[in-house]
Amino acid sequence: MTKKISKNITTVIFDLGGVLFDIDYSYTQQAFQQLGSNADFREVYSQQKQAGIFDEFEKGNMSPAQFREGLRKWLPSTVTDKQIDEAWNALLIGFPLDKVVLLNELKKKYNLFLLSNTNEIHLPVVLNMIDTAHAPGQLGKLFIKEYYSCRMGLRKPEKVIYERVVSENKLDPSTTLFVDDLLHNLEGAQSAGLQTLHCTAELNLKEYFGE
Repeated sequence: MTKKISKNITTVIFDLGGVLFDIDYSYTQQAFQQLGSNADFREVYSQQKQAGIFDEFEKGNMSPAQFREGLRKWLPSTVTDKQIDEAWNALLIGFPLDKVVLLNELKKKYNLFLLSNTNEIHLPVVLNMIDTAHAPGQLGKLFIKEYYSCRMGLRKPEKVIYERVVSENKLDPSTTLFVDDLLHNLEGAQSAGLQTLHCTAELNLKEYFGE
């Protein structure tokens, strides 16, 4: 039997990549290897773990230029900024129409928010991909507010990032559901008192929400 959402939930906070927006880390890992990386990008950057430079970039603690410069320690000197950005963005696949339809239905019943670990190279590309595939400003039409780690100076699973979303919007954690594909991000949300849902490949979000 498919798990169903609790009847007491009034607010849903969604992760973006891996829950709503399709991504595949292997594409970026392969792209950097093809550029001649002297590091195994499967080890330094993956869904489950990443080296410090990636965390700092997601917190907005370095600029895109500083991030590219940091990556160059693993790359041949001939690699250009454009090539780095293309490899970095290779994991971005798209925002399926069925997710747009689902969110449009859910916002009639729940207060919807977005909380994403992302960075200032991925984010503009993601937003442009969504606008191009659907409609200009599409993401902003689906959520009351969007929160991005690189513009908050924080990232999941730090407890304080969830607490900020709750505080700013006067949410009740006991009636707020946080949806993410990573267990450690769910654990961070649980520490802030939020209800959680692990979004796996087997989970049918439409059925879970009863749509």
